[in-house]
Amino acid sequence: MKAKLTLNRDFVIGNVDERIFGSFIEHLGRAVYNGIYEPTHPTADEKGFRTDVMELVKQLNVPIIRYPGGNFVSGYNWEDGTGDPTKRPRRAELAWHTIETNEVGIDEFQEWAKRAGSQVMQAVNLGTRGPEEARNLLEYCNFPKGTYYSDLRRANGFEEPFGIKVWCLGNEMDGPWQICAKTAEEYGRIACETAKIMKDLDPDIELVACGSSGLGMPTFGKWEATVLEHTYNYVDYVSLHSYYSNAEEDTPSFLACSLDMDKFIKSVTAICDYVKAVKHSDKTVNLSFDEWNVWFHSNESDKKLERWQIAPHQLEDIYNFEDALVVGCLLITLLKNCDRVKMACLAQLVNVIAPIMTENGGPAWVQPIYYPFMHASNYGKGIALSPVVNCDSYSTKKMKEVPFVETIGILNEKEHELTVFAVNRSLEDSIEFEIDLRDFTGATVMEHIVLENDDLKAVNSSTDPNHVAPHKNGVTKVKEGSATAILNKSSWNVIRFRLGK
Repeated sequence: MKAKLTLNRDFVIGNVDERIFGSFIEHLGRAVYNGIYEPTHPTADEKGFRTDVMELVKQLNVPIIRYPGGNFVSGYNWEDGTGDPTKRPRRAELAWHTIETNEVGIDEFQEWAKRAGSQVMQAVNLGTRGPEEARNLLEYCNFPKGTYYSDLRRANGFEEPFGIKVWCLGNEMDGPWQICAKTAEEYGRIACETAKIMKDLDPDIELVACGSSGLGMPTFGKWEATVLEHTYNYVDYVSLHSYYSNAEEDTPSFLACSLDMDKFIKSVTAICDYVKAVKHSDKTVNLSFDEWNVWFHSNESDKKLERWQIAPHQLEDIYNFEDALVVGCLLITLLKNCDRVKMACLAQLVNVIAPIMTENGGPAWVQPIYYPFMHASNYGKGIALSPVVNCDSYSTKKMKEVPFVETIGILNEKEHELTVFAVNRSLEDSIEFEIDLRDFTGATVMEHIVLENDDLKAVNSSTDPNHVAPHKNGVTKVKEGSATAILNKSSWNVIRFRLGK
């Protein structure tokens, strides 16, 4: 089988905002407790953070991390996570039916994020609370001094403001599972008034309004339009959330789910631009795809969990090689839409539907999905070039005309590099992949990284942490004006070119 990719410096999608490689930490399961934070662990630092986990996070190069939820935030009192940890209240947490100890809150998390080299994307509670509590939290985090909440932060040991610049106005507020869910009108009004107050206090922040909880929601479309009619003048982004599953064991359809993501992005973009036109506005509202991943492996085990535990093994999907291919396709889709998707968050980061896993008191290791994300976040910076692809396609019961090759090219002019990400969706055939390089004189191959495995269901574990891991033995040959790469069947490929100066 053959395929061809044509790239041109002038055919630009847009600049890649590095925050497209963000992630998410929620107070859920073992994401925080026994995930990033375990004071009794042999690797714990003076703050109780696991340094083995920290090193794996740093290798992912995550620029922004959403916190503290998620469904959790709609019932959260942010004050519970501040001040003396020994005096913080324990709460019955209603979103996930656990006990929240509040040992970690914004005081600790902003410090962890700094150590990880990340910014915080802070969510505010617009479920059980509202504009006043959001204003107070912003004052606590960002106001220098001389007010009640800024001075409370200083009394708690933080003289300098946290400087959090991205804020989510609630979470999935149309979902019937959400604590104090709202209609579009109800949410639009409270989000608008919250946004006005917050931007009065700190005009430099960026705000994310809740989109519908998913493309399949009955509220989808009308929700976004109504919410944006209220908030358009005050918010900078609207959120998208989507998770993908192979519960039906239909791998060809599963590998094609990135087409669904692309449809979702384009639909929300159209709605944003519709409201822009209706309002005769010069402002463009962009997209924050702040929850995305594969999620289904843990569904049955989660049904058996007892309520009111502390940090249970919850939503702990064990990801396989097949999932890594899907995550690679989803990353490429985000990059192909980087003109409007400016932020995105792989949900989540540690233990909970996550690329990084830990044992309590034991080792940390990475799941197969870790590698495509790491490659994209490290080599996907620069300008996304519009890919012109000629290749065969296939169809399934769910999807029609699915190209066998999912691909994108990223030009990093500063480093004089061109990186091509490519997934071969074929379960049977390798593909001879021609890359037209006529517009990139003097290109030479730096490396061709491949993630592949003969077993689509292969996983990593604490005892075999490198069972699924990339290698650098990919085959790419360059001749004048073009390169030819071999994309092995069912493989994720990273082909890096050094360009002539």
